[in-house]
Amino acid sequence: MAILVTGAAGFIGSHVSHHLLARGEEVVGLDDLNAYYDPKLKEARLARLAPKRGFSFVKLDVADRAGMEALFAQHRFDRVVHLAAQAGVRYSIENPHAYVHANIVGFQNILEGCRHAGTRHLVYASSSSVYGGNAKLPFSVNDSVDHPLSLYAASKKANELFAHTYSHLFGLPTTGLRFFTVYGPWGRPDMALFLFTRNILEGKPIDVFNHGRHRRDFTYIDDIVEGVVRTLDRPAAPNPAFDAMRPDPGTSSAPWRVYNIGNARPVELLDYIAAIERCTGRKAMMNLLPLQPGDVPDTMADVNALESDTGYRPTTTVEIGVARFVEWYRAYYGV
Repeated sequence: MAILVTGAAGFIGSHVSHHLLARGEEVVGLDDLNAYYDPKLKEARLARLAPKRGFSFVKLDVADRAGMEALFAQHRFDRVVHLAAQAGVRYSIENPHAYVHANIVGFQNILEGCRHAGTRHLVYASSSSVYGGNAKLPFSVNDSVDHPLSLYAASKKANELFAHTYSHLFGLPTTGLRFFTVYGPWGRPDMALFLFTRNILEGKPIDVFNHGRHRRDFTYIDDIVEGVVRTLDRPAAPNPAFDAMRPDPGTSSAPWRVYNIGNARPVELLDYIAAIERCTGRKAMMNLLPLQPGDVPDTMADVNALESDTGYRPTTTVEIGVARFVEWYRAYYGV
């Protein structure tokens, strides 16, 4: 039966679709091709998927209730990978309504579609941003995440809560994946690696927030995809040891789970920039700026739960991942 991948023209969604198709799955890709960033890049990702056997595409906004109801009625998806969302921490401060539309209303439509179609497993993108004001590192799924610092983070926390309700009320297995700073070929133009590489190659300065001193758990796209697919193949199940008197934030008595997918080896931003400089053969001109509202100083994933349940933990180093991105960027843009 077909797997629905929402956000299929997006960075992570296109890579996940390729992986599923390569192992013989039938994939229905959904995307609204909005203009949050250059739609030409989204169309180029789709153009690589279109000839693949087993792939079909639907242009649709996940917040379109009638359209989503019709789609689920037509296909009765066995599994769903929900990656469509309004991304960006800083943009959520400028345009909060976009996050309610895509991340709240859209997710509700996904849950309803899965409920009525009898979907066997829903895997959806959460974010490391849900850890918000937490200072204890590494971030663990067993930690409380009640202090988000941006509307984007709050919308992802809300997704986890909505999913838990559907898992409890309707027995829908749901798994939320907290991604940690994803990067790699075909990445988003609003992300640091893309912006830094472009400006360094063009001899333009780059904006470096927190004076480059914050650390991020940069996670290569192939590692993210492997984590997505491994969890997809393992529908969430109730935790038989769940104690309602001392509830574990990462599991439940319902078929609901959350996992971190991160490299678990945080890198200081200045070191990340140095890796880009080595790969491009050029020095960066840096505008050193304070930490931006909504950002957190450091991130680091505890991936013990992911490894324990799926046998997988990310391994790609920043040196390898950045080199692959720069190679793709030069080829794609003819630099």
